[in-house]
Amino acid sequence: MSLLDTIQSPADLRALPVDRLGELSDEIRAAIIERVSQTGGHLAPNLGVVELTIALHYVFDFSHDRLLFDVGHQCYPHKLLTGRQGLFRRLRQGGGMSGFPSPAESAFDLFSVGHAGTAISTAVGMARGDELRGESYDPRTRPDGRRVVALVGDASIVNGIAMEGLNNAGTLRRQFLVVLNDNGMSISQPQGALAQYFDRLRLSHLYGDFKKGARRILRHVPGGGLLEDAYHRLGEATKAVVCEHSWFEHFGLVTVGPIDGHHIPTLIEFLSEAREFDRPMVLHVKTIKGKGLEIAERDATRFHSPAAFRLVDTDPDDERARGACRVEVKSAGRSFTSAFGDALVDLMERDDRVVACTAAMPDGTGVARAIEMFPERAWDVGICESHALDMMAGLARTGLRPFLAVYSTFFQRAFDQAFQEASLQGLGVRLCLDRAGFVGGDGAVHHGFCDIALLRTLPGSVVMAAMDEPSLRCGLELMRTLDDRVSAIRYPRDVVDMRFCEQLCPAFEIGRARCLTPSLAIEDMEVALLGLGPAALWALDASRMISDRVCCGVWDARFAHPIDEDLIERLVRAGVAIVTIEEHAPAGGFGEAVASCCMHRGLGEARLTRLSMPDRFVAHDSRAAQVRACGLDARAIAGAALACVGQSLAEEA
Repeated sequence: MSLLDTIQSPADLRALPVDRLGELSDEIRAAIIERVSQTGGHLAPNLGVVELTIALHYVFDFSHDRLLFDVGHQCYPHKLLTGRQGLFRRLRQGGGMSGFPSPAESAFDLFSVGHAGTAISTAVGMARGDELRGESYDPRTRPDGRRVVALVGDASIVNGIAMEGLNNAGTLRRQFLVVLNDNGMSISQPQGALAQYFDRLRLSHLYGDFKKGARRILRHVPGGGLLEDAYHRLGEATKAVVCEHSWFEHFGLVTVGPIDGHHIPTLIEFLSEAREFDRPMVLHVKTIKGKGLEIAERDATRFHSPAAFRLVDTDPDDERARGACRVEVKSAGRSFTSAFGDALVDLMERDDRVVACTAAMPDGTGVARAIEMFPERAWDVGICESHALDMMAGLARTGLRPFLAVYSTFFQRAFDQAFQEASLQGLGVRLCLDRAGFVGGDGAVHHGFCDIALLRTLPGSVVMAAMDEPSLRCGLELMRTLDDRVSAIRYPRDVVDMRFCEQLCPAFEIGRARCLTPSLAIEDMEVALLGLGPAALWALDASRMISDRVCCGVWDARFAHPIDEDLIERLVRAGVAIVTIEEHAPAGGFGEAVASCCMHRGLGEARLTRLSMPDRFVAHDSRAAQVRACGLDARAIAGAALACVGQSLAEEA
């Protein structure tokens, strides 16, 4: 039996001697590499926090104390130490372990975490709540009270919410620990002045003037005697770790570090000291993203969240470590993200007014190529979606044509800026919403289910969806010309369907759908299937499944705002039943827009069926399984179409 197999809870971990924890860290790394190679998932972030996670659970008791994760994609070691090894076998698959913290899985997870910057603020809330309930740690009155730890990593400390959290954390008068997992990386290379500050700090072997006055600080802060002892015990190197002029000191947080995030005895030593500290503290821990897998260490961006892959020995006779292997990543085909990246570069080549931006996701959104080719016109601003959109508004005000590429789920963080600084000002800010709809293994924290509902509220906004690569390019071209309003195009985390790629894609006209069955006259139709985005192609498949039983017309709706109201009226007045299909929540989506059109145009006799994402959060699984389980696949659409004419799939033709 492996050592990891004996760990069913952190209590089992704490029963081990410290000198065996290195063996455990090796087993955890091997387990993560093996599992992610089968299912895909977040690899490099988790490999980098193995020792840190072991040390945290060794020192604190998080069945009682509070552990708040930022960027929840660094939680796999935590889950393996808290009784979820059985679930890990089905990582990111239906019925298996979520790739993010999940209170539904374990009481050790306090929040479902998928967006950056939140841990410090939620931790402040829990710290204040424990104080009000008389449960917080106090070295004099409640030595067995709850401690609070926020684990922050992958450069999410630069997020605006993190800044707000730090501003309030400094007002606490109790134990509060922020562990800064500084791996020199965001999801890709970190950006901004704060990232440069940490770079300078890491490059200074003596940490400069942080060393000066450290002992004086220790003597004058509550609990300083404990760190003073550590100062004497650990020797000269430790004299530098209390930072007199640290950036965090301005928020009222004593700062310790940087320390080695892969040396377990050192981590335990400092965490033990921090555990007894009775005021807010930052422990700055230096780690290596991708630690233990050489190829992930060299290319942490590529292996941040890879698809399933295979490790192949470069030389079968060479008994080197796993890291010496090469990696073959499985690929299903050309993605919408890649298609967008190429289309963006084409736009920038044709129009020197086009500029582009992303928030810490140059590879994830496809903007990396534009940044490489046009470094003066394309930027990665780090994990700062709100800033990114406001910066785009500023660029638009100067007469440029900005495109912001962002995951649909992360756009939610910038909606206020889309309203105040873009739409209200009549500025042409363009939103390219990747990962719209179901996202597969990332699950509920990342589904893009409310972008249409948000953007439809903005007067004059144009909200589109791409069903394939040609339509994506046509939509982007229309957006390029819209200089007086917010526009958006949404597309999924999926491969592009190639069936229409050889045909000329009709140009997008605002508020006009495209018929995919032009040989059928509306007067001959019994049912009209209106699909938004890839759902139009699922609808086309459905219509062919039942073509001998019902006459179905199919449209690529193209626009969720404004919709093709003239088409809706023609269909309803011709007595054609309508089925709308979309990857979006039922509230505020395309189907609701069609229903609203029927009401406003007095089409009370409309027969309307709306298929959408369900009014609940959908758990992690494959994207195809999510689409099927939620009744949006071709078979379910065919069933809905038949129901409109009183038939069912179970009936004989």
